[in-house]
Amino acid sequence: MQGIAGYGSSLIAHLQSMEVQRNMDKTAVSKRIDELTEIITRHNYSYYVMDNPTVDDYEYDMLMQELRALEEQFPEFAKDNSPTRRVGGAALNKFEKVEHKVQMGSLQDVFGFEQVKQFVEKCTSELDSPVFIVEPKIDGLSVSLEYHNGEFAVGSTRGDGFTGEDVTENLKTIKSIPLQIDKNIPLLEVRGEVYMPRETFFKLVEKQELNDETPFKNPRNAAAGSLRQKSSKITAQRKLDIFVFNIQQNEGKELNSHKESLDYIKELGFKVIPSYVECTSYEEIEREINKIGENRAKYPFDIDGVVIKVDDFSQRNIMGATSKYPKWAVAYKFPPEEKETVLREIEVNVGRTGAITPVAIFDQVLLAGTSVSRAVLHNQQFITEKDIRIGDTIVVRKAGDIIPEVLKSVSHAESSEPYFLPEVCPVCGAKSVHIDDESALRCPNSSCPAQLLKNIIHFASKGAMNIDGLGDAIVAVLVDNKLIESAADLYDLTVEKLLTLERFKEKSANNLINAIEASKSNSMDRILFGLGIRNIGSRAAVLLCEKFGSMEALMSADVSEISSIDGFGEVMSQGVYEALREPHMKELINRLKEHGLNFTYQTSKKSDKLGGKVFVLTGTLPTLKRDEAKKIIEDMGGKVSSSVSKKTDYVVAGEEAGSKLTKAQELGIAILSESELLEMANEH
Repeated sequence: MQGIAGYGSSLIAHLQSMEVQRNMDKTAVSKRIDELTEIITRHNYSYYVMDNPTVDDYEYDMLMQELRALEEQFPEFAKDNSPTRRVGGAALNKFEKVEHKVQMGSLQDVFGFEQVKQFVEKCTSELDSPVFIVEPKIDGLSVSLEYHNGEFAVGSTRGDGFTGEDVTENLKTIKSIPLQIDKNIPLLEVRGEVYMPRETFFKLVEKQELNDETPFKNPRNAAAGSLRQKSSKITAQRKLDIFVFNIQQNEGKELNSHKESLDYIKELGFKVIPSYVECTSYEEIEREINKIGENRAKYPFDIDGVVIKVDDFSQRNIMGATSKYPKWAVAYKFPPEEKETVLREIEVNVGRTGAITPVAIFDQVLLAGTSVSRAVLHNQQFITEKDIRIGDTIVVRKAGDIIPEVLKSVSHAESSEPYFLPEVCPVCGAKSVHIDDESALRCPNSSCPAQLLKNIIHFASKGAMNIDGLGDAIVAVLVDNKLIESAADLYDLTVEKLLTLERFKEKSANNLINAIEASKSNSMDRILFGLGIRNIGSRAAVLLCEKFGSMEALMSADVSEISSIDGFGEVMSQGVYEALREPHMKELINRLKEHGLNFTYQTSKKSDKLGGKVFVLTGTLPTLKRDEAKKIIEDMGGKVSSSVSKKTDYVVAGEEAGSKLTKAQELGIAILSESELLEMANEH
């Protein structure tokens, strides 16, 4: 990296070059944009694909700044595949369908070496000296990348193998995907696996847990949720990556084998599967599977198995395929790994909503390639049912190969005693309570320091007030320096107060104060969600606002009025009623009112065309999260139920739909795909 002292002369030269460019004629501008695009694309390839940076961060940033400035000044020369598009663009209303010209099929799973051996023997009996390619199976989301005359044109999800969803703009944010390849190639379609690196996943989960959000279960789940975002800006923030492992369509190049095709697309600039080894016998394949399994910890991403494929394309044609799988390949899946260890301690943490959560601290073990020494024990009921005691020998594993969990206690230590959660909050000392007979134990003190920090972080989060620049670390600095003790104190901050902290300079202080001021215009449902009332998520906040229209009306409502909202049970309604009558909450709301925040509501409900219609969601939808599909239905006036009955009008079914789909078919209820739901919503 270039030292700070070296920045002065290069920055002056850069600014001088930009001054010259302001006076360029349009031909020169177009040429310079092409030149910058080529240079930056080359640097991106070196950094993101080859992991071999060829330029320091500062110089790279200067090149990007210059290109962005030229594109803004001369938008007619900006290219669709410009490197500046990597940060994501405007949000999409929905994803369009993409029909796959070549089916994106799946592979048959095998779970033991005997099945692998049977596969190899079958291939050997039908083919003349087959060669196999053995490669790690990336645990991610399968996508197609289509290039027309060298330009990245269409990117789509696998979907059902025949029809996927257009996620081109989101895929453009993945920096290892080339936006342009050899222009002399008329058509190339490749298939790859989008994944989230482990380090990125852990940081994301840490942030979700801090905000008391339900964290993604594993990197694959996180990658799928991130790629299916309506806003490509959010996708860009998730730092996804991809490995390309197959050619679907190809014009202009004759290829005869899988290895030859991988070598070819690697030359074109794609980030291909990290290792692919030729094997000619079962013994060689078994050794390679064991080698990949032993090296799982060294990969910065998750793998869930090993793929074994016949290399020669003509031999693949001889083997053929069933209606579900090709006969020339199998996917060996790693068995779940369980290990014994000793429980040394049970640590007790306090969350944003006061939930007191026990965490097992045990001797470190290696599971699914990573070292593990902690696992959540959920609540007292979980501990009691499994009779988990400090000093026990316990069995642990990773759920979904990523989230550590305690399965059982094997044996108790001598003189061990049953474990019980503390009767007081470990942070503030308030007596812990069970609210409404729920299993979680809670600290009832809303002023508890553990809750204070997380409450303010939640209030400022994107789903709530969306205060740009007020991240977790900044909130912690403000709390530690006693500049804020509640969310309302944010609106008392000034530039002068912020400048007393080492963290802030004049520009950053002004930016944060402006962002806080801008948040005053947020809609009432965002404020209500930001207050952190237990069981009130963003959708419930909208329903409360639609029902009562103002904070004043909501605070005057009784439990029966609140429970008249569809989906609000007695516990939920009582919780809202009591929360809004707590002295600290009333004081917080009054102070926010005094600061000019918006406490009246204008509905965002689009229509009532689906009014009275009951929907049930089941299975994994191709692009939509469950909450997104639910919002689409509710925006049209429909209701989403958790169970299928004679009152159900529609069941929206995705992959791996289970008993709900079966019951719907038995009752003759209309079954919708995700695309049919989106079409219905679009019509309305």
